[in-house]
Amino acid sequence: MNNEQLTVIARIKAKADKIEETKEMLLGLIGPTRQEAGCINYDLHVHQEDPSLFVFYENWTSKEALDKHLEMPYLVAAGERGEELLDEPVEITLWNPIG
Repeated sequence: MNNEQLTVIARIKAKADKIEETKEMLLGLIGPTRQEAGCINYDLHVHQEDPSLFVFYENWTSKEALDKHLEMPYLVAAGERGEELLDEPVEITLWNPIG
């Protein structure tokens, strides 16, 4: 599995009074992340009916590339703002393509 492409879905739920601040913080992660080695795509989405709900849809060349991403200072700093901005912990699921 370590050398296989990996898809990540990260679900983020902002506090009702922190939606715009959360959105701006998440948008700020896109540029630097897309420049990382191993990043195939890193796309942010917002729910059609609930503006406090965001999803990152990501593809990485390997688990190792994802692990390096998770250690990036800008991502660590964003994670440290979780208690301030988020209504619940970030839900991250990992997927492997099969078709």
